[in-house]
Amino acid sequence: MENERSRILKKALALIIPTLASVAIMTTTHAETVSFDREAPGALPAGWRSGITGRGSPKWSVEADTSAPSRPNVLKQSGSGTFPWCVRPDVSLADGYVEVKFKPLTGREDQAGGVVWRWKDGDNYYVARANALENNVSLYYTVNARRNTIKYVDAPVPGNVWHALRVEFSGKKIRVILDGKPTSRPMTAISRARARWACGPKRTA
Repeated sequence: MENERSRILKKALALIIPTLASVAIMTTTHAETVSFDREAPGALPAGWRSGITGRGSPKWSVEADTSAPSRPNVLKQSGSGTFPWCVRPDVSLADGYVEVKFKPLTGREDQAGGVVWRWKDGDNYYVARANALENNVSLYYTVNARRNTIKYVDAPVPGNVWHALRVEFSGKKIRVILDGKPTSRPMTAISRARARWACGPKRTA
């Protein structure tokens, strides 16, 4: 049961073509930063798996990017789909935080990046994302592939710029921070669960 409730994933959306430079995870006893600099370009990173909530054909691959905060490599989503994701399923934490550095590149409907946690499967998880087209940060929970809005907060999210999005969670409390600035007061989650970690953006046409 705990294994079922504990995951974080990587999630990005179609046509927004985001790039992800690194992911940080921390609990009270453990801290880890994951980058893609030792991975072979052109393929999914070792130990990660990808999929989609909804329809489409996402494409995740390690690519070189000299602008990345951690050079030389990033993880890039360049396919299309509703809510693509990419997850490393071997890391779990109950309380702590996850943080991703991302850059939204293009997209007609959305240009966004974020993190997913309390991942149960590809149709059930929490999502926090920052959208460059809408200039806001949103918190959602997804149940049976349906996304439900918990909160929207207006915030500047310039496109083609690297950002850091961080989610802190402890019990039922959730706090979302964009580029070092809290987006609101801590919020109460719908239900408590253990987590694994993720990052990525939101959907596009």
